[in-house]
Amino acid sequence: MKALHSDNAPQAVGPYSQAIEANGFVFASGQLPIDPATNAFAEGGVKEQTRQSLTNAQQVLKAAGLDLSHVIKTTVYLSDMADFAAMNEVYAEFFNKPYPARSAVAVKTLPKNALVEVECIAAR
Repeated sequence: MKALHSDNAPQAVGPYSQAIEANGFVFASGQLPIDPATNAFAEGGVKEQTRQSLTNAQQVLKAAGLDLSHVIKTTVYLSDMADFAAMNEVYAEFFNKPYPARSAVAVKTLPKNALVEVECIAAR
């Protein structure tokens, strides 16, 4: 098991790794829409926050020598399911066929009151 780290993604906000690689898989922790340059949320709404969360995921995967084409599963957490269509529109900009498997759920509250958080699993 190997911990992965990217300075181009936000630092962990708790006792966890940005990602762990094990047995040819990379398990990336949920990425909040924090811009690592400012340590603040991306300005705007759920579209901008989704874009930043996925950009952060890209950077974490890059630390493993991978990109989003290696992603086999994502989980998207939304603070409001009414934001699903807007999130999905941006999400589609980041992935190509065959799309990864995905779950999308609404939760009561996300860390730091984010509108979205995205985690992914990638394979070599």
